[in-house]
Amino acid sequence: MNTSQFLLDPTITFLNHGSFGACPQPIFDEYQRFQRELELDPVHFIQKKLPVYLKQAKAPLAEFVGCNPKDFFFVPNPTVAINTVMRSLQLQPGDEILATNHEYGAMDRTWHFYCKKTGAKYVRQPITLPVVSKEQMIAEFWKGYTSKTKVIFLNHISSSTALIFPVKEICDKAQELGLITIVDGAHVPGHIDLDLADLNPDFYTGTLHKWMLAPKGSSFLYVKKEFQDDIDPLVVSWGYESLAPSESRFLDYHEYQGTNDHSAFLCTPTVINFLKENDWKAKSEACKQIVFDNYQRFCDLLQTQPIAPITAEFLGQMASIPVKTSKPAELKDLLYDQYKIQIPVMPLNDKVYLRYSINAYNTQEDLEVLYRALEDILKTTDLIER
Repeated sequence: MNTSQFLLDPTITFLNHGSFGACPQPIFDEYQRFQRELELDPVHFIQKKLPVYLKQAKAPLAEFVGCNPKDFFFVPNPTVAINTVMRSLQLQPGDEILATNHEYGAMDRTWHFYCKKTGAKYVRQPITLPVVSKEQMIAEFWKGYTSKTKVIFLNHISSSTALIFPVKEICDKAQELGLITIVDGAHVPGHIDLDLADLNPDFYTGTLHKWMLAPKGSSFLYVKKEFQDDIDPLVVSWGYESLAPSESRFLDYHEYQGTNDHSAFLCTPTVINFLKENDWKAKSEACKQIVFDNYQRFCDLLQTQPIAPITAEFLGQMASIPVKTSKPAELKDLLYDQYKIQIPVMPLNDKVYLRYSINAYNTQEDLEVLYRALEDILKTTDLIER
């Protein structure tokens, strides 16, 4: 593993970029520079400099994801973003939120909480694996639609299965049906192309601290203009009924919520410059090829099958290998404790997946380390079934 630009421990085979990302040294240095500047004069920084710095941070991100800077605000993570949206929907008892059975666990819990409070119903529509085609995914998803469906909630890339979902096609049809569309794009920015103007969701959240390599705790929530006045702040603070309102009540409500360290957000221009200067698009494509080249091989070793065609239509820089184990936590711990491999082993819908992520610091040798470890585990333990 080549970690020359990163702070990762070189003694660990790091195949889990998808969980929390990894930050290169130049971006981390900028992060600490903002933190030091904050500490030199916290009052002046927060009261005077921060509004200017936020605008400077948002402009390049808006261009990067294809929206207006006035139509989004920074949040620490997508869970905060979805909680903000969820609590403002005002759904009625019996109204339905249509999702898939591939959503992120924290999101499932968020919707279950909301539905208990409101009487709404969260529908986890099954998407059959292995996926055969995009058309199959779309057809199966809409089988969950009823006259009571009011909201579409969809992950753009599934965390557990690493599958890319046909969000554009689903959003287009949802708009025709008059449904609210909420997209969890946690894994998307910096991973696959994102153009919010073309995608046209009502709400979209994505992270910068995963595939864009930003410091931890940097994400955004985009809200279409027609919904901005309807979204209440998750935390009410100085921006509510502001004594010095800006031209956007939407941003006043959500951007100014008291003392906080915004340094991770403020690094965004440096983040985007790093990606451009280091031709990260080309590096991403090379990483995807490594993912594709190894997926079938790992499935063969574990005597399972790929869960989708091995193409860019369904996979990016991650792949989830079905693994037959009844002890996923023990397998994950063994891979880390004995073999020094950082990789998630994730249960979903009565199946278990070993998900490897590949970024520019990874090499083929990292996957060879994983392959040899799995061979050894198959020979010496009963953690993986044949």
